[in-house]
Amino acid sequence: MPLIPPDTLTSFAQALFIAAGVDPAEAAIVARSLIGANLRGYDSHGVMRIPFYIAAIRDGRVRPGQPLRIERETLAALVCDGNWGLGQVLSRELMLRLIAKAAVTGVACGTLRQAAHIGRVGEYAELAAEKGMLALICANGHGSGQRVAPVGGIRGRLGTNPLSIGVPGGKEGPFILDFGTSATAEGKIRVKKIAGEHVPAGWILDADGNPTTDPNQLYGDRQGTILPMGGDQAYKGFGLAFMIELLTGGLSGGQCSHPDAPPVVGNDVLFVVFDPQQFGGSARLQSQIDVLEPFVRDTPRKAGVDRITLPGDPERIVLARRQAEGIPLDDGNWAELLKIAGNLKVPVPGATV
Repeated sequence: MPLIPPDTLTSFAQALFIAAGVDPAEAAIVARSLIGANLRGYDSHGVMRIPFYIAAIRDGRVRPGQPLRIERETLAALVCDGNWGLGQVLSRELMLRLIAKAAVTGVACGTLRQAAHIGRVGEYAELAAEKGMLALICANGHGSGQRVAPVGGIRGRLGTNPLSIGVPGGKEGPFILDFGTSATAEGKIRVKKIAGEHVPAGWILDADGNPTTDPNQLYGDRQGTILPMGGDQAYKGFGLAFMIELLTGGLSGGQCSHPDAPPVVGNDVLFVVFDPQQFGGSARLQSQIDVLEPFVRDTPRKAGVDRITLPGDPERIVLARRQAEGIPLDDGNWAELLKIAGNLKVPVPGATV
């Protein structure tokens, strides 16, 4: 299993995108986003996406260089179309615009439709938190990517529809809640498939609705499904996904899940940004964090439990380790990157095995 320094992997990813025809500035944004996901343990949203991004660029489904097209704007709202431009580039620009608006109006909301895959939604919550703002981000698959079946169903009807909420001011860093509304992200299953590994029990069902640990059962002519989040209470996870489908596809002017949808390309997204200074006040928010955080962290623990985990903690732990040790890639996904590099004639960096 290769172990690659983050800076080396970032430069390699950027070179691959440039060789595929992406402008260097946009290539840098997407590369940093993908490696940022790997660094925080979201390998499903990291460099394993590169072959799919480049394939979509080559066949014209994704169009680098597209500007963020603002269709409607008010003091506190933006309605935007990405024209299938690079999702990370478009989303970052929209979030920065909303942060500026929220500083004036207190709250700002924006939608983005027809954006190529935007990556890890928590990235944009982090961006807002860095500016002292609170943020909520959710996304659908622009009507496609129907991998999740309703409870009792055996055919996919919704995507994994992620949600992130970010709040600044924690003692160890901002609180970043970032999860899909399914038992797992589709990308995590694809990582296992490419690596030739089984997935944990409780992630997926085969095409007949039976539990399976074979990731191949999710793909092919008779596709299985991903279970909704929630275990015995999975109707809650599916219900949340359903509402996110409406908030994103419905409000953005994009598309909700529908029959005969094309292969997934990207996302419709809803962004909401709050300036705490114009609500209860930033100082008041911080005072409440200063009470709540230690009150929860100091909860008496069961034997063998080292610490109480709060949103953002798992990512910080993985980030510190991978910044120091490098990013691990399984042999299967590393081989896919090497294949792309060979096709594009991009030099391959050295890696520790």
